[in-house]
Amino acid sequence: MKFKAVTTILVFCTIVGLAYAEREGFSKEDRERLIRVETTLKVFMEQIDKRFEQVDKRFEQIDKRFEQIDKRFEQIDKRFEQVNQQFEQMMTFLWMLTGIFTTLIVAVIGFAYWDRRTIIRKARDEAIEVIEKEGRLRDLIAALRQLAREDPKLAEVLRSFRLL
Repeated sequence: MKFKAVTTILVFCTIVGLAYAEREGFSKEDRERLIRVETTLKVFMEQIDKRFEQVDKRFEQIDKRFEQIDKRFEQIDKRFEQVNQQFEQMMTFLWMLTGIFTTLIVAVIGFAYWDRRTIIRKARDEAIEVIEKEGRLRDLIAALRQLAREDPKLAEVLRSFRLL
């Protein structure tokens, strides 16, 4: 773009210079000077073109670096997604464990309550039976002791069982 502008200016200056030279009549030195200026401008333009090409190459390198950085960011994003998935899996697993643990605790407490209730009923029934048996047994032993006062054989048997 600048090359075209510089070329246009150079051509314009040359045309104006030649037109002016024909009107007033430039000397040979003036023409040589103009030719030197033209060659200097051409060299200058070539150097500028080379520098612009170098700048373009640098911009291309910078673009490549930005592409590499973009790829790295994509990789980092993928890693974050993987970590998020692992975290979600872990949280799901923890919720499962919490559910299982709660179920087990409720089952154990329910079983313990049922078991205690059943054992207490049996114990109460057995205690009532024992009390009833002991009450009759005492009455029976008391009756046998009274008979043992009159019957020596019965007294001897009760003594052998340590009931007298």
